Amino acid sequence: MTTVVSRKPLILAVANQKGGVGKTTTAVNLSAAMARLGFRALLVDLDPQANATMGSGVDKSSLTRTVYPMLVGLESARAVRVSTPGGYDLLPANRDLAGAEVELVDLDDREHRLAKGLVEIGPEYDIVVIDCPPSLSLLTLNGLCAAHGVVIPMQCEYFALEGLSDLVNSIKRVHAGLNRDLRIIGLLRVMFDPRMTLSQQVSDQLERHFGEKVFKAVIPRNIRLAEAPSHGQSGIDYDATSRGSQAYLSFAEELVARMAMRKGSAAPQEVIS
Repeated sequence: MTTVVSRKPLILAVANQKGGVGKTTTAVNLSAAMARLGFRALLVDLDPQANATMGSGVDKSSLTRTVYPMLVGLESARAVRVSTPGGYDLLPANRDLAGAEVELVDLDDREHRLAKGLVEIGPEYDIVVIDCPPSLSLLTLNGLCAAHGVVIPMQCEYFALEGLSDLVNSIKRVHAGLNRDLRIIGLLRVMFDPRMTLSQQVSDQLERHFGEKVFKAVIPRNIRLAEAPSHGQSGIDYDATSRGSQAYLSFAEELVARMAMRKGSAAPQEVIS
């Protein structure tokens, strides 16, 4: 069954079944970069670790409403939504979200709860970025079923290549059985160290195999990006002049060009392929 969602925002899931690959860093900085570029952005934290929430300057321990009750039908997206210092809005999470895995099992249309929740507020945004957990769980399935496309952040190392084929197959299965709108938008090389021969070899291999699906922007290993979450900020808000922040801004500009996005207008469906 195809997800029924608003067609106004471009909805992107940032996903990778492997942990520690810069997925949350990418989701937070993409949201901040899109806000910097003048787009109306919403970040959805679907990870019970709530790193995207904390990295957006929102204290997860003080939250009274999170994405969890929205998924199980107890709250609306509008009631859950909060503003962030980075200029984008957030559907936040905390550790209670882990309980959604159990509760969602018994709910009708369990894979599409997020998609239905976003219908209410989706038209208010140009882009919705979903930070998915590092596993193919019901939470990740909700992210993939709500999205038009997937951005895959990955490190240029051998084991990342091994996991990539599994992730691509998972996305194909979701596309075939749950969300016909879903496409792989592109692969983003993150934590890249040009001094390592293996990194360059893997990068070249990705470009040969995936071609234009590999974003030209490359996110380097950068201490300012690593420091930013401890200050409750995206790297772009913490230090916009750092190499990592500049790389994420370049990535956002490339994404805008690739998706032919216009501020305040619907993202054309024909560019999502």
